[in-house]
Amino acid sequence: MNDTIGWLAADWPAPAHIKAGITLRSGGVSDAPFDSFNLGDHVGDDSAAVAENRRRLVDGLSLPAEPAWLHQVHGSAVASADGAVSGDADASVGTTQEAVCAVLTADCLPVLLCDLEGTCWAAAHAGWRSLAAGVLEATVEAMPARPADIMAWLGPAIGPCHFEVGAEVRAAFVDANADDFSSFTEGARPGKFMVDLHALARARLSRSGVKNVHGAGLCTVDDKARLYSYRRDSRTGRMAALVWSTR
Repeated sequence: MNDTIGWLAADWPAPAHIKAGITLRSGGVSDAPFDSFNLGDHVGDDSAAVAENRRRLVDGLSLPAEPAWLHQVHGSAVASADGAVSGDADASVGTTQEAVCAVLTADCLPVLLCDLEGTCWAAAHAGWRSLAAGVLEATVEAMPARPADIMAWLGPAIGPCHFEVGAEVRAAFVDANADDFSSFTEGARPGKFMVDLHALARARLSRSGVKNVHGAGLCTVDDKARLYSYRRDSRTGRMAALVWSTR
């Protein structure tokens, strides 16, 4: 892989032919505030710069095909990355070498998955809305593998020290499953709560039968040098979390 573009490889025990990770913000051509490796084409960046960054992504990672870019809407729809993707979706599943699953994030949690044999893989965009809508459950269900044979990697996301939400967000989770109560702590302001997206994702994956979960811990807000954060900067770029097969 080309070390001139920013890249953080997933630290998980996936089969050798499964490649996965998330881009960092270095190695591209975008000007501030998108500097420099912005891959989002919907954030106000120059379209030519985004196109060049995406070209560098494909070349730098030796991708077998263009990533299956999704129109993310914070929902639970899952697309197939084995062919052309159309419509709204917040996750995709692949089973062929041409299927490069990808999601764009800048605080929301990217979740990458594959089965133990590396016959299928997936990427999910898990902000609080899509988590509450069931995007992880839908992604696991869409993968042609037993949940017990699936592993997941949780990428960088806004950490619980920075993600303050209202009581309605906590209720969206806790009313559906009381066990999610532990992922929320009292905030500094009355009626506000700090939420741990990584913990919510682990709990939801576990209830779906996926116990083999890795990653978590990196906070987008805290790492301005390497990671984009919408909550921190408002006008900013997007990182891409990708998973694909080399055979």
